[in-house]
Order: sequence, then C-alpha cells, then structure tokens
Amino acid sequence: MNVAPLSLALILVASPAVAQGSPEDNDKRPVQAHFYELTPLKPGSDFVASLKLPRGYHASVWASGLGNTRVIAVAPDGSVYVSRRSEADIVRLVDANRDGRADGSPTVIVNRPGLHGLTIHDGMLYFMTAKEVFRAALRPDGGIGTVETLIDDLPDAGQHLNRTLAIGPDKMLYISAGSTCNACDESSQENATLIRASLDGKTRRVWASGLRNTIGFGWHPRTGELWGWDQGIDWLGNDLQREEVNKIERGKRYGWPYVFEDGKRNPQDEPPGGLTAAQWAAASTNPVVMHVAHSAGMQMAFHPGGGFGPDVAGDAFVALRGSWNRKPASGYELARIRFDANGQATRVETFVSGFMSRDGTGQYGRPCGVAVMRDGSILLSDDANGVIYRITYDGATGQAAPLAPPPGPMLDQAARGTNVPLALTRPETRSSGSARLNVSAAAFTANGAIPREHSEYGLGISPALNWTAVPNAASYAILAEDPDGSAKPVVHWVAWNVPAGTTQLPSGLQERDRLNGGPLEGIMQGASGRGTVGWYGPRPPKGDAPHHYHFQVLALDRQLDLPLGATRDQLLAAVAGHVIATGDLVGTYAEPK
Repeated sequence: MNVAPLSLALILVASPAVAQGSPEDNDKRPVQAHFYELTPLKPGSDFVASLKLPRGYHASVWASGLGNTRVIAVAPDGSVYVSRRSEADIVRLVDANRDGRADGSPTVIVNRPGLHGLTIHDGMLYFMTAKEVFRAALRPDGGIGTVETLIDDLPDAGQHLNRTLAIGPDKMLYISAGSTCNACDESSQENATLIRASLDGKTRRVWASGLRNTIGFGWHPRTGELWGWDQGIDWLGNDLQREEVNKIERGKRYGWPYVFEDGKRNPQDEPPGGLTAAQWAAASTNPVVMHVAHSAGMQMAFHPGGGFGPDVAGDAFVALRGSWNRKPASGYELARIRFDANGQATRVETFVSGFMSRDGTGQYGRPCGVAVMRDGSILLSDDANGVIYRITYDGATGQAAPLAPPPGPMLDQAARGTNVPLALTRPETRSSGSARLNVSAAAFTANGAIPREHSEYGLGISPALNWTAVPNAASYAILAEDPDGSAKPVVHWVAWNVPAGTTQLPSGLQERDRLNGGPLEGIMQGASGRGTVGWYGPRPPKGDAPHHYHFQVLALDRQLDLPLGATRDQLLAAVAGHVIATGDLVGTYAEPK
C-alpha cells in the first residue's frame, strides 16, 4: 500500500517558548503532515449501486473504458466532448437512442500534447494545453474544422499544468493559470491568476490574482457573478489550507501565496520588498466558504434548474478528486455548493460519495469532470478508471433551463476606468502651486520613439526617468497612460510614495508592489491596465499608427496611504488637494506588422 506519513517542521502560530529575536522565530513549530495516497481499486460491475446520493437521486454508468477522462463539455445537440490528458486528445460521445448511456466507442476529435481544458461557444470548440489556446468550428457530423491557434505564450505551468477555460456571459474568454509551485514568489504575474482574453486571443489581462489553482469556475445563472473553487497549499498539516470558494472580481487578490483562509500567514514564504503578511492580508479578499483541506476541487458546473431535483437551480457542483497530503483522506466525491436566494454561496455539502473504501485506505475513482446535460442530469468523470457516471433524479421532467447568466457584472467590472481623461487633465491633479517640473527620459526625447526594449514586444523593462526637484515636495507619484489604446486610456504605470529626495529612476524596475534599496526604498507600484503590478510596456496592435504614452509626474505635499495594487483612479482620488506641481513627457511607439 502506498501510504507514507511525513512530519515536517512548519509554523502556524507562534510558540511562546521560542525567543522572539527574529520574525522567523515565529516559524519554529512542528506540524504533522502526511503523504497519504490511497491505493487504486478497480470498481466492479455493480460498483455504481454502492455510491451514496441524497434521497431521490441515482447514479448509473454513462460510459466506461475511456481512459484518463478529465474535463467535460456538452454541445447544443447533446453530444459530449471529453479531454483525456494521458491520451492527449479530445473524444466525442453521443447517446443517440437516449437510453441513458453513450452509444458505442468514442470518436477522437483532435490530438494535442498536454491537452486539458475545453469549452463550446457559438458553434466553436475552444481547447487548451498548458501554454496554448486553440479553437475550431464544430462540423455537423461532430468533428471539427481547421484548428486556429489563438494564444501560444501563456506562462510556464510548472506544478499546475492542468489549465481550464470558459466563455463568460460577456463573450470573453476566461483562462485559469495555476501557480507553478506549492507556494512561491512567481516569476510571471500571469501565474496563479484568472486571465480574461478576447475570443480571438489578441488581447488579455489578469482579471484576478492570488488564486493558487482555480480549475473549477463559472457564472451564477441568476446573478452573472463569477465564482471559483481554489485548491489550497500543501504541507501545512491535515487541516490547512482549506479549499476555498471565492467570488472572483476584477482586480482583487485572493491571498496566495503569503496568506490564506481568513488572513492566516503562510509560514513558508514572506512577501517581497519589505511588505508584511498583515499588509498582504489587508489587500486580499477572504473566501466566502471553505471546505476540508486538500480535497482537490476540479471542474465545477452551475445547474440552471429543470430536469433535476426541485431545489437545484443556482447551485454549483464540483468534483473533488481527492487528497494525497492528508490523513485521513478527504475528497473523492461530488460536492454541492449551496447558494442562497441572492446568489451567494452559503455552504458545501457532499452530494455523491462512496469512491473511497470503507477503511479509508483505497479509492475506486478520482472524480474530475462535471457537466449538466440538456435533460438536466449531471455527468461526472472518473479520470482513474475511465468511467463517466450519470446522476438523475426520480420523477424529473422537462429539460434543463438555458444557462444564460446576465453579462452585467462582468461588463461593469471591465468598464471601470475606461473612457476617462488623461490624469493631468482631471480636476484631481489640479496644482495648488505655480511650480512646474520637467520630465525627461534617458532612452527617448519628447515626442520621440520609445525603444522597443521598453515595449511588451521587446523586453518589457521600464524606462529610466528623470524630473526636476520641487521644493517642499513630500513625495512624487507617476502615472503612464496611452490615450490611443482601446481602454482610452490604457494604464501602463502607477507608482506613488517616490521619496522626496528621489528625482530619477533607473530602467528595469522590479514589477512588484514595493521597491526597496537606496533611493527606491518605499516606492509603491499599483495595477496597470493589464491587471499586473508595475510597468506594463507599450503593446499597441501591430500595424497601428504610433500611440502616444504620457509619463505624468505629480509632486505631492504628503505621502499616500493606498492599498496594495491600487488603481490609477484610487491614486487620483488620494492626490486631490495635495498636488503642488506636475509635469509630463510624451513618447510614441508603433509595432510594424
């Protein structure tokens, strides 16, 4: 049996017996952690009858012998598409005679190494690997047309390579890019995030961050709000970190990797730049609901109601693949997330169980994919034994209601900060003094071309800036905006609390919340239009006429108290009445086709 407990020296809370000579002294407390992977067991022909479901619900085998079945998508015609990671393909299954079981053998639709996430929208099949997103038109026979590559440069996947995607009610593509590690300072700000992209893949931004591995996510059918299930950090003990159900909103952080749950500090890592875990926690959004640690939530699906249980509309179902870092084991079930009349998550409860052996040492399946069929029944895939189960309700009639969440919440969030004037033309930046500062750059002159190395097509490093000192300034702030971009303006840099004695910045600044060291000490950086922190270089569409990039410097009579990741508009609200001088420098950039 593959069972091996491990004890690790990790911290959760301070031990009073330890001398407090360093913050790291709080981290010296042993935690009992386990490597406890259950023994795989083959389900027999009558295994499905042993599964436990609520009264009135029943499970049956819809398909078997499929291999490594992972993510499920149901087409409008009722055919089912399933990704298989080990086989590196997507297969199609149909139940043409409607007897509650797939007909015949699956048909292979497409092959790609590392293939995992898939979804269907407007007659197109979207699918992805760790670094690429593709789409192809669905043909009448269920096959696909020419495969088009939409994205080929997602960041490296590392530990969490099983990425997923879905089309939101705003007709935008949402991609879950898990962390590369258990807990670490990522090299790419697109890791541990949910990314929002155009359907053609040409534009994208980080929608939300601090999400360790949100494989399952979706939109509440009534409110249109986005919810996701995030997998917690390992090696913190049997009961930490609990799995999280998050309401995911634009620009919010969800704690990982430095804090988790309700602000608990992760003992394995410290925030960079001299930030404290308390500061990180204050800038993070807590989960709405939590569940048993290490359960490993996978695909999630909202049920719109109809053709199933009488009170199911608006609840979500998530496959819990099961733990390996907990003793006793957790997961190995289909869970139901209950939502109230206002569309807010209230609790998680077991819906289908019995995949774990009675003695807790073996498993008869690893639940992974979840999808709602047109008739309202639910499909659940087992990626260990190649089985897809169908869940039905006694006496259910009719069909599942259309799944059409309203687009308002996503559109409203996306529109924040767009179609507004440049910072220096707004009343918030009106100067109380007559002084003016002059801004210059080492790499380009006023109205001159910005070198490619500062663009996202090049190295994406920030340019060196200089400005004249302003008497009585307590700090400086910087805003870089492109009024020619689609957001009008696109925000490329937000920085504040530049020390009063600092009037020049070197090129290639760190892209993180707080800078430290010498004249950079204490400089804070906020959110760019890409949803990342720090400098975001020019990236106009190829072939566009040159865009204009306004580097606007504000001299202030005070330092600012802003949250981590503050936006341009939050900064402008804070500087109102405190600007004593301003200056700007305009550079241009164009990328040829």
